[in-house]
Amino acid sequence: MLSFFKINGKVPMHGEIKVQGSKNAVLPMMAASVLNKGITVIKNVPMILDVFCMIHILEDLGCKVTLENEIVVIDSSVITNTEISEKWVGQMRSSIMLLGPLLSRCNEAKTYFPGGCSIGERPIDLHLKALEQLGASFKEEGNQIIGRTKKLKGSTICFAFPSVGATENAIMAAVYAEGTTIIQNGAREPEIVQLCLFLNEMGANISGIGSSTIVIEGVTKLRDVQFTNCGDRIVAATLLSAAAICGGDVLVEGVEKEDLLYCLDALESVGCEIKSEKDKTYLLRRYPLKSINRLVTSPYPGFPTDCQSQMMAVLSLANGVSTIEETIFEGRFNTANELKKMGADIIIDEEKNTATILGVKRLRGTTVKALDLRGGAALVLAGLGAGGVTCVTDCHNILRGDTHFAEDIRSLGMDIVLCEEERIK
Repeated sequence: MLSFFKINGKVPMHGEIKVQGSKNAVLPMMAASVLNKGITVIKNVPMILDVFCMIHILEDLGCKVTLENEIVVIDSSVITNTEISEKWVGQMRSSIMLLGPLLSRCNEAKTYFPGGCSIGERPIDLHLKALEQLGASFKEEGNQIIGRTKKLKGSTICFAFPSVGATENAIMAAVYAEGTTIIQNGAREPEIVQLCLFLNEMGANISGIGSSTIVIEGVTKLRDVQFTNCGDRIVAATLLSAAAICGGDVLVEGVEKEDLLYCLDALESVGCEIKSEKDKTYLLRRYPLKSINRLVTSPYPGFPTDCQSQMMAVLSLANGVSTIEETIFEGRFNTANELKKMGADIIIDEEKNTATILGVKRLRGTTVKALDLRGGAALVLAGLGAGGVTCVTDCHNILRGDTHFAEDIRSLGMDIVLCEEERIK
């Protein structure tokens, strides 16, 4: 049964909340468990659809997996299959990150062109090119991608663009590669730092962690590991953005302040008061929102593309004109048309990949559609700041990243419920 979020807006937000474990960190760690011929235990795992999808994929490969009380236990002692089902690939783009581990351990991997989110083309050429430089070869048969290698060997990989997924795939593939692998212009996101720390706990030899130059010395075996996943910085930023739209004050716990700096800078620019210490961030919004002259998404440590849609919702209610330039995924601006149904004044320039936002005094509740995970979250935020009732349909796209999204927001005093779609009138 399809479902939707029903929101009664214009209520100040107050309270404290601890965010869930990071989706973008745990998925590559689960993929990397394939490298270990033993038991991998990961704690603080978010109970979200993408995690369940990854569990199904791992089970199809021959792993034994249990998930209970936010702890996943993966027994990858035996891999019986190297093909990722098209069913799961179509549901979650992150399945592509199993290419590297499967090639590294089994010398073969079969998958399909990924799906999971409608935010632009998101080509996988950077993934394939990096793996080819380590000695893999690929061929296409219909919609299937088949990768093989006799033995991966260390190499120097220089990315034209610091792709997060491609960097992760290259790191995981290089763990068992013979010799030294040097990754230049690699992505530096906190989730990649977590992956490297996780792999080193398993016995990998990775240095340069947190920098754009990562060095991996190949090893011949790994060991069992227990590792605690970090908090989800995008969820934290989304909750803080919700408080900015609603007014009021919230304390968000579970994410290091260094991982939120560019988001916090943006929220301060629109008029919020912020205090942060270690993994706790307090936000207070007492006065009308202010516009931002120009906000540009960029790889870490810049402003994250995963927070762009939420900030667009915030700026829709800010006094003055704001401009957002999207440099990562062109499809992120799809949410603008849904926001316009609520009364937002947004002009998209597709050639320049910019959105010009003229803040309005009020948004009005209506029925809108979640086109992707972050865009759907942005529409919920807009509904929280709108007058009347907002219904956000296709909310399975939101639940992919946060199954308890409605409960978390409701715990902060908001009026939001998850309903069945047939009840929309």
